[in-house]
Amino acid sequence: MLSEETTTATQVSLAEKASEPPESLDSIELLRFTTAGSVDDGKSTLIGRLLYDSKAIFEDQMEAVQRASHERGDEYVDLALLTDGLRAEREQKITIDVAYRYFATPKRKFIIADTPGHIQYTRNMVTGASTAELAIILIDARKGVVTQSKRHGFLATLLHIPHLVVAVNKMDLVDYEQEIFDQIIADYKDFAAKLSVQDIVFIPISALKGDNVVEKSANMPWYDGSTLLHHLENVNVGGSRNLVDFRFPVQTVIRPNQNFRGFAGQIASGRIAPGEEVVVFPSGLGSRIKSVVTLEGEQAEAVAGDSVILTLADEIDISRGDMIVRTHNLPQKSNQVDAVICWMSETPMNPQGTYWLQHTTRVVKAFISELNYKIDVDTMHRERTESLSLNEIGRVQITTTHPLFFDRYEINRNTGSFILIDPYTNTTVAAGMIRGRSRSISDLVETAPEPAKRPAIERRKSTDVVWEIGGVTLEMRERHNEHKGAVLWFTGLSGSGKSTVAKKLEQVLFERNCHTFFLDGDNLRHGLNGDLGFSDADRNENIRRAAEVARLGFGHGNIVLCSFISPFQSERDFARSILPEGRFFEIFVKCDLEVCKRRDPKGLYAKALRGEIKQFTGISSPYEEPQAPEIVIETDLRSTEEIVEQIINELEARGILPQ
Repeated sequence: MLSEETTTATQVSLAEKASEPPESLDSIELLRFTTAGSVDDGKSTLIGRLLYDSKAIFEDQMEAVQRASHERGDEYVDLALLTDGLRAEREQKITIDVAYRYFATPKRKFIIADTPGHIQYTRNMVTGASTAELAIILIDARKGVVTQSKRHGFLATLLHIPHLVVAVNKMDLVDYEQEIFDQIIADYKDFAAKLSVQDIVFIPISALKGDNVVEKSANMPWYDGSTLLHHLENVNVGGSRNLVDFRFPVQTVIRPNQNFRGFAGQIASGRIAPGEEVVVFPSGLGSRIKSVVTLEGEQAEAVAGDSVILTLADEIDISRGDMIVRTHNLPQKSNQVDAVICWMSETPMNPQGTYWLQHTTRVVKAFISELNYKIDVDTMHRERTESLSLNEIGRVQITTTHPLFFDRYEINRNTGSFILIDPYTNTTVAAGMIRGRSRSISDLVETAPEPAKRPAIERRKSTDVVWEIGGVTLEMRERHNEHKGAVLWFTGLSGSGKSTVAKKLEQVLFERNCHTFFLDGDNLRHGLNGDLGFSDADRNENIRRAAEVARLGFGHGNIVLCSFISPFQSERDFARSILPEGRFFEIFVKCDLEVCKRRDPKGLYAKALRGEIKQFTGISSPYEEPQAPEIVIETDLRSTEEIVEQIINELEARGILPQ
């Protein structure tokens, strides 16, 4: 109830504040905060109280609220009507949609996101809290800490909101008893100990009567903390803003005339000034900031949140979706990310479906390569699941057709968040927070059973057999061939150019009268390995057989050229282990994944990115780069002829070929 005393005291207090020297509106700090709590905990009433007591509403608005309260038969002016804008909200006296409200005091500007308390509106809270720096979680003093109180605390920490205020509301209905407030503090602190909470404050209030909202309450002399508004005015603002890592997603290119070419967008994080060295992703080309331009002209510096146009000292092809960063402060780059998503669509997640992923200004095709678990928000337990439904939160691995340039969400919200869009309906189906590059499932599912280790490759032989030595020894063959036998093991991603280089090398060796033997992974699967699939065990057996055949070819004095993806170091180590020292050459065919995908000679990447091929190396299955290869060749930087010459020179230096 709005008593005459409360109203008068509040107006006097605000009048005194208003008499203070006013600051420039632009110089006043902005705090974005969200409210959450269980149904009927008083969120909308609290916001209405803040708006009313800060004189942020017009007289006609207040008259409309008074009239609506009277028509409903309320015995008091229901300030919740100031924020509950939907008809259904007013009829049911609940919040359904996210309502954004704005108000200001002489010390600070505020943007409030009033989010619903129902379980089925979890997605709405995630939306409203995604940009907040502070969350007010309301608890009904009569009910104490309930499941929804915990749920919203968990979501607030999941979204890395740095400041948490637990407002114990409706203290007037429990006679302002300190014991009840203290018990709620103890219960919530016990729960919060399980979370990663940076800053948490407890304030006893009555939103309806105004106790400890703007003015100190005479009804709770035992409370010596600040009022809610005082805390909102003085809490540290900008603590969650990343002013270190400069990230500038390009929104559009500005070319008003032949003499000006700038790149427009909003600085996602960090700061920048003319003269600083930058690099542009995905091209990787470097340049220097020539100028920082706004409507007011050229600026000496721009910071996170500023919408600017950057011009560069060099002519570089840049378009929407590219990102400009500092040369010595780079984001992570990957087309496989580990993320937590909140499913926002009434249509459940399709594990085999393809979506659009929007990250900053970049939009790429993506699919969920693995759903690790869903999180029971009530208990915080992790559960195995095949899909996610509306409002469910889960840990996923996402694969994209083109790489993302990102930071972890916990250090940079703007470059660590994304949305998934249904390509057919163009509706947003999920919001996500990036935890980093994708990792193996054993690193992700702590509650799952220990996954089976990749089976080791072991040599096999039948019983009651003896190795037969031929009539011509290896030494005799090498003298006759005038070169030594060796195994050249080409390893790299599909499309990296392994077979292309190996075939060209074999032609050059043949012209030098060398004895060669070429083994290709696909060829072996046409016959010798035709009975094998692509499970871990079958992949191991595929490489075991290939290595044994290579050993036989080597035993006849040949230079054996083996072209296999062989993504795991253990596989390549096995092939090395069955050959004499110095006769096995691990050749790492290094090539950027994007180049491999553009080449895609067999169309395999396209199928894998559509989800048609599971466990495809480089997309949904890892590739372990060689730890200490004898030769590294870069097929995206050098021609095949140059690479072949490099390998020939190395074989001569190692004594395999005569000088």
